[in-house]
Amino acid sequence: MMNDYENNNINDNNENRSSYSYSYPDTAKGSSYNTTDDPTEPQPKKKKGVITRVIAFAVCAAVISAGSISTYRYIDNGFSFKNFFGSSTSESSQENDSSSGSSLSADNAANKNDTEQKSLIELASRSDSLSLPDAVDKVMPAVVGISSQFAVPAQNYSSDWFFGMPFGSGDGNTQQKSATATGTGIVMTSDGYIITNAHVIYDTEANTNYGKAQSVSVLMSDKTNYDASIIGYDTDTDIAVLKIDATNLKPADFGNSDDLKVGELVLAIGNPLGFELFGSVTSGIVSALGREISVNDKQMSLIQTDAPINNGNSGGPLVNSYGQVVGINSAKMSSAYTSATIEGLGFAIPITQAKTIIDDLINYGYVKGRAQLGLTSIAVDESTSNLYGIPVGLYVRSVTPNGAADAAGIMAGDVIIGVDNEAVSTTTKLKEIISKHKAGEEIVVNINRNGQDQDIKVTLQEITKGDTLFGDKEVQAN
Repeated sequence: MMNDYENNNINDNNENRSSYSYSYPDTAKGSSYNTTDDPTEPQPKKKKGVITRVIAFAVCAAVISAGSISTYRYIDNGFSFKNFFGSSTSESSQENDSSSGSSLSADNAANKNDTEQKSLIELASRSDSLSLPDAVDKVMPAVVGISSQFAVPAQNYSSDWFFGMPFGSGDGNTQQKSATATGTGIVMTSDGYIITNAHVIYDTEANTNYGKAQSVSVLMSDKTNYDASIIGYDTDTDIAVLKIDATNLKPADFGNSDDLKVGELVLAIGNPLGFELFGSVTSGIVSALGREISVNDKQMSLIQTDAPINNGNSGGPLVNSYGQVVGINSAKMSSAYTSATIEGLGFAIPITQAKTIIDDLINYGYVKGRAQLGLTSIAVDESTSNLYGIPVGLYVRSVTPNGAADAAGIMAGDVIIGVDNEAVSTTTKLKEIISKHKAGEEIVVNINRNGQDQDIKVTLQEITKGDTLFGDKEVQAN
């Protein structure tokens, strides 16, 4: 899970201005110049008059030029024309402006000044929104800290893993150590239901894969600490529900993420780098909606934001300008995954999308209707194919007893080469195809067994709570 984050600050919208175009009033408008010589004047005086007018013209040009440069400097520094010329003018100046005409009416000028003086936060907020402090005050009591304890085999122990929290304990005489991960959660009900990210309480990272946390605790905004039970979690959507034994809690106000607009103000609240910075607030805008990204081989449709999100923010609220939760902060792209410099690429699960998952986790402990094939597999690439003389595809390592694949006759050692005649060579592709179907639907799995291709019809089964493959260790099967 990409859940490491970088801080970004919102820059004032008056900085980094692009090019401007200016028009200035004709200073000769309404003026009269004597262009006819008096026939009675001697010739030498005529030359003197010409020289005088040339000098006067040069002086005027210099004044206009200086005024233009001065005006540009003031505008470039973010000043309005009202500030530049001053709030009061002489009667003669006002009369002169009136006689020469104005390019803007009084109402238009006022509207223009109001727009120029609005900050980025004001422009990004909705017209009837709360102030930022009021929005934060509204949601902050519902922001909590999540601490998860994981059992770590001694030989695999590392203090540098995907949660980014270098915690470990135990001595050299034990075969098992422990690791602690911290994250953020949101109070959903007054009687103690808490929502957070699945990866905060269940580790599926390839280099660790510690599984479900042995114990979880919740730290409230008033510093009260509770033991929590895991009601359910769904790694496909990265959502988990916890329960603490508490009453009279202040739950968050949940909004409608379907109403969000690109460019709208949002706040991210969480506990970056642990609980010492509990309840840190950052701001930004909605960068995109329905952004399709792949997280840990799972395709997700997320809200993209440039609000800074950091390690420990996972599971915290993305809040609109009404103080309503519209998303669950889940992931962020970082420079660790590419050579490019990356900033402002955070992602949150839309709360409207999450509600169905949350309801199923509370009511059933799992997401109903989720289809599964009931097997584990490993990818066979070109080099492996050439080495072992088997086709490119997915080598079936095991099948779930009485599962969909087992009931259809798929066996360990088979190589899946396609589903419904669509080529398959990665577990990601297989899961993508399976996710498009519901439990009870039928698919055709194209396999190779002992060098012979076969088509096997499989009726998909529902993934239920407690599905197991080996012993009592919960795993995510295809």
